Amino acid sequence: ELQQKVEETEMLKMELQMLETERVRLSLVEEKLMDVLQLLQQLRDLNISKRALGKILLSTLESCHDPQHGKANLFEVLDTLYHELTACEILQSQPLEKAQSRQSLSNPLVISC
Repeated sequence: ELQQKVEETEMLKMELQMLETERVRLSLVEEKLMDVLQLLQQLRDLNISKRALGKILLSTLESCHDPQHGKANLFEVLDTLYHELTACEILQSQPLEKAQSRQSLSNPLVISC
């Protein structure tokens, strides 16, 4: 009976560790998603064309597609999209102060279509 309790305790410790690992992973995904949403908000405020935004998105999806697994890693897609958006010419040509003031005034979670 004592051995069974020890095994149960070990199993619970392993589950707890797996949950903590998943929590950290989700936290990283959430942070990257927030960054991407902020960039999308800035681009919307700068009136980027839907065509240009679509090209960025398709380029991201194509570069992240893994034919062996059939789907891409979520964090990889978000990270690639973030880098594609930051490389966008319209954001790079915008003065840094203007971008930061807009970012601080708007809610990064709200994107209206």
